[in-house]
Amino acid sequence: MELRALLLLLLCFPGFQAQILRTEETRSEGSSLYIQCPYTAQTTHQQQKAWCRLRNRQCEPLVVTKEYSHTNWATKGRVALKDNPTERTVSVTMTELQAEDSGTYFCAYYSYGYHQLRMISLFVFKELHKWELDSVSVQCLPSTLNYSLGTKVWCRREDETLCSVIVRTDYSSTQHNSKALEDRTLIQDDTQKRTVTITMQKLQAEDSGMYWCALYRRSYLTWLTEVRLSVFKRTKQYTAKESGDVSVQCPYSAPEYRAVSKAWCKEGARKSCTVLVTTNSLEYQRTPQQGRVRIQDDTEQGIVTVTMERLQAQDTGVYWCALYEHAHLFRMLEVTLNVSEVLAGTTLPGAASTSQATPAANSPAPSSNGNTFILLSGILSILFLLALISLVTLYVRRCKQLNATAHSKGNRDGEDTCEKPGNTAQPESYERLRSPRDNSKDLKYVTLNFKSQLSPEDPLYCNVELSEVHRKPKDENVEYATIAVKQLTTNDKG
Repeated sequence: MELRALLLLLLCFPGFQAQILRTEETRSEGSSLYIQCPYTAQTTHQQQKAWCRLRNRQCEPLVVTKEYSHTNWATKGRVALKDNPTERTVSVTMTELQAEDSGTYFCAYYSYGYHQLRMISLFVFKELHKWELDSVSVQCLPSTLNYSLGTKVWCRREDETLCSVIVRTDYSSTQHNSKALEDRTLIQDDTQKRTVTITMQKLQAEDSGMYWCALYRRSYLTWLTEVRLSVFKRTKQYTAKESGDVSVQCPYSAPEYRAVSKAWCKEGARKSCTVLVTTNSLEYQRTPQQGRVRIQDDTEQGIVTVTMERLQAQDTGVYWCALYEHAHLFRMLEVTLNVSEVLAGTTLPGAASTSQATPAANSPAPSSNGNTFILLSGILSILFLLALISLVTLYVRRCKQLNATAHSKGNRDGEDTCEKPGNTAQPESYERLRSPRDNSKDLKYVTLNFKSQLSPEDPLYCNVELSEVHRKPKDENVEYATIAVKQLTTNDKG
């Protein structure tokens, strides 16, 4: 029953049908939009298809296909349209979108007027990226509406339904001594050029968000331009040693902020920042860092230099280099400082991405000297014992080698001695028998003299080393000789 009622409404009230088919599309500047619009069988491909922009409740055609033509596509500027009769759809592409392209569009076919196929609410937003202390300027072009109607406002979107008004054209914009966003925002209405210009100054990271330029009429906001703003902090990290120093440089725009006081503060709870020192000599701060923090402002170069001396472990934290204007801080640079305790005899290595402070030259404590002396004495004692053990070991090895050499030599001398068994008499002299080492075949002679008298029957022995004998004697003539010992008479002895 409900479905039949819905179909009856669509047939009887085509305006209701258009409302049902209306959709919203959001794009960033520079992007593209692609949509498809289906049509029914009653709409033939020979009928003109168009992409219209709704102005004053009328269709303003941007691109139209030709009637009764075989060509089913058309382009104009940044818009292309194509009719697909097989699938009964019209495809539309818009490229390089700009903020002024925001508005209401619809696909249509022509039959004694343009009839809507699908309605699109297009929102093209500006996407801006800024650094802290930068300024941003936005122009709103309310050309689609009656410019004289309503008040122009600049509001910040809190959620889907709430947009908090920051400034408006029916109120005069004045600068106040406040950090509030509305006191840093100006709105200018140029009635001749029919434009509204919004300027935001001294941007901070907390200013990031979505903003609308809109018409305010009869308690309702009519959207004109959307801006998505992202504000980034400038940050640095420093690592220092206890009792050392650290120096930080903070650049700023000299023409804009040369005359403004600068401050160095430490961030605490709830993102509040306690001022430690300022460039204004009239400002006197009582802090634990009093006397250890110095600040200098080079107004020509636009650089603030902050030096912290004799660092302590409790100095670790987050600091701001900021503009100090009417007791309000506007962050220029956020610094994260890590102060490490230094152990005796150790140093803190510096990282490539951090700045290493130079520590002050302090003499070591007496306990540190005593520990160092004991450590060095123990190392030297161990080295001396190792050297002594090595010398003793070498001496023992040398003695063993000498004894082995002497013993070997004595054995060899005994093996070369020729003696007669059973007789204690030793030859008066002897020569070691060696085989010739050259190729000469000359006969070698040996003369043996004995003190004792030998009988002809007593044999004679001679020990010859095995190494002195050829293992494989060559075939050669061998001559044998018999040595006989003749008993000498008394007359022959002399």
